[in-house]
Amino acid sequence: MAHTYLKTASSRKVTPQSQPIPGKNQVENNAGGFAFQVEDWKRMERFLILGSEGNTYYCSEHKMTIDNVTCLGRCLKADGPRYVKMVEEISVSGRAPKNDPALLALALAFAQGDLETRQLAAAALPRVARIGTHLFHFADFVDGMRGWGPVLRNAVAEWYLEKDDLDLAYQLIKYQSRDGWSHRDLLRLAHPKAGESLRSTLFRYAVKGELSADHGTANPAMTILAAVEELKKLPVPPAASRSDEKRAIELITQHRLPRECVPTEWLNSVNVWAVMLPGMPMTAMIRNLGKMSAVGLLTPLSAAASVVVGKLSNEADLRKARVHPIQVLMALSTYKQGHGMRGKLEWKPVQRVVKALDDAFYKAFASVEPTGKRYYIALDISGSMGSGHVAGTPLTPREAAAAMAMVTMRTELQWHIAGFTAGNQPSRWSGMQNFSNIGCGISDLEMNPLMSLTDAVRYTGGLPMGGTDCALPMIDAAARKIEADVFYIITDNETWAGAIHPSQALNDYRQKMGIPAKMIVCGMTATEFSIADPSDPGSLDVVGFDANVPALIADFVTDGKVKTAETAEVE
Repeated sequence: MAHTYLKTASSRKVTPQSQPIPGKNQVENNAGGFAFQVEDWKRMERFLILGSEGNTYYCSEHKMTIDNVTCLGRCLKADGPRYVKMVEEISVSGRAPKNDPALLALALAFAQGDLETRQLAAAALPRVARIGTHLFHFADFVDGMRGWGPVLRNAVAEWYLEKDDLDLAYQLIKYQSRDGWSHRDLLRLAHPKAGESLRSTLFRYAVKGELSADHGTANPAMTILAAVEELKKLPVPPAASRSDEKRAIELITQHRLPRECVPTEWLNSVNVWAVMLPGMPMTAMIRNLGKMSAVGLLTPLSAAASVVVGKLSNEADLRKARVHPIQVLMALSTYKQGHGMRGKLEWKPVQRVVKALDDAFYKAFASVEPTGKRYYIALDISGSMGSGHVAGTPLTPREAAAAMAMVTMRTELQWHIAGFTAGNQPSRWSGMQNFSNIGCGISDLEMNPLMSLTDAVRYTGGLPMGGTDCALPMIDAAARKIEADVFYIITDNETWAGAIHPSQALNDYRQKMGIPAKMIVCGMTATEFSIADPSDPGSLDVVGFDANVPALIADFVTDGKVKTAETAEVE
């Protein structure tokens, strides 16, 4: 296959990025440059993983959402079964940081799909909407698109009926309401038929708040509901006595009650947090690290800190819990700073926990063996990458790009990293150097695998910005005779500066160096553009912060010959 990439060079003519390449299907991007238009199914994949929350420098959140939903509609019309399968696969596998895009896409299948597609969407609903909060988000999406017909009502009814009694009881107490929806609302709309059974008792509890003893308090589902009701009635601090706290702890411990069932006043008790921690789900633990430190549970050399570090170090458990790398990165960023993004909560970070979070970020990706290839990593740190946010988080694409680069640097043995910079950075210029006093250059970056994620993000955030010329990695490597097997460009694809298109520069590099180099474009925003030529078998377009990215890249650069670690079973 290697020689193939050397023969795919198009015309030797050079085309400025402000113009389309003759004979290529390129469109104008949001920055005014020309790029390849991402085909609809690839764009749908980008949306399901990245969503469209937060503006980019050139495109508003509202426009991105409308454009992506329009694209979803085209995919849905083209092949409904394929559409539903993609939504379910990305949601269930944990590839996306947030489940909302998948829920929106599934709601659209109910609203615009034909009967077969709606039936497939109904069957997929319990697997995509796995918890009560997901179901409420879905209800809010679908309610704004269509009425509640029989297929939709039956799908929601089945969501409740297919769960076992204990799981349903847990859903009712842990996820009580969201987005203006509650279990009471959905049960009244769906009318699931439970007959005279324990299930009907659980439904009455959700709808009317009634807890009868018809099926005996020894039943596990009834026992957990009774425990929640007793906990609600106990006096709370500051009025609570030591015996009240003892009883609260007994109820939480015996029935493994989730944090959502514990009255707020008890959440300032270090003893209460101590008994919740061992059985706390992974994502809940990660979200509450700051609170547990603030109340005094997580301290240096404490047993609780050892429990947290042990959980974060378990790669199989991270995968099983569908902990996405971006969730870990956000927890690391927040926990290390010692205060929340909102409110007045402050704490002293435990450095063992900080280190465990840093390590967990890499464990949350699908792991692979080093490919043995030579990587030229190029980070887009332009103005457009500093605007907007990734997947509904406070992270800018620029910060997220640094984190993605660190994954490759810690996996691979041979790499060089550079960034599209301007200003005081020493730059090697392309043919078009200045646009209204904005430089467009590329510079070697002082990053290494031993840096913490926080330091890497901070370092790239302080670099001077410039115009984006994504052809420069190949131009630079050719000029300096850098032998690279892979050009890994992490960008928002809003490239506009430069005297030659990236795909042309890649072909020139192959010819000059005699290396069948490949190019991987990692898109950090859910736009319709890519600099990767879809007709070039040596170019790959991947989605930033897809948890499968390392495995996808390894498979691509080795033509499927890399050893990939087995993926943990996802429940």
